[in-house]
Amino acid sequence: MIHRSILFATLILPLAACGSKPTVNEKNASVEEVSQKVSEATKAEGFIRPGKWQSTVNIEQMTMPGMPPQAAEQMKKMMAQTQTTETCLTPEEAKQPRAKFFGGNDQCRYDHFKMGHGKIDAEMHCTQNGSTQVMEMNGTYSGEAYTMQMTSTMEGGQSAANVSMKIKVDAKRVGECTAKES
Repeated sequence: MIHRSILFATLILPLAACGSKPTVNEKNASVEEVSQKVSEATKAEGFIRPGKWQSTVNIEQMTMPGMPPQAAEQMKKMMAQTQTTETCLTPEEAKQPRAKFFGGNDQCRYDHFKMGHGKIDAEMHCTQNGSTQVMEMNGTYSGEAYTMQMTSTMEGGQSAANVSMKIKVDAKRVGECTAKES
């Protein structure tokens, strides 16, 4: 689930780049319901600007109580690495997002998902294989860029480890997609 948080950051956040006029304010909603509401709210303007988006993910902090010293050192090295990805969004994907675009799965629910006026605020709970993960996201967006702070905590599961992370994502639209990327 740790990697899902990072994947979630790089997939959900390009959707926040839509115009600031449409708003979405959902509570106790599934990933599918949020996807549908965002699509409905942004239909007139288009979901987001299609094209190539570049996201930079920085894991600012990760804690795992009881982690062996060697593993903790490896985590610190991993956290020091910035992960940059590029995503090509077609016009079709920009107008009608699939639910998986918003991260999570059918075992996840948003306590709240607020998007509008250049801001996004969301909290999601996921349960899977005896573990519970809570993700909180806060940030700002425009049609060309966004910045998002995320926190993720996970408890229980097969390893019975408690993990918490703070992640920052910065992204920007860097141009059009090439024919090869589309």
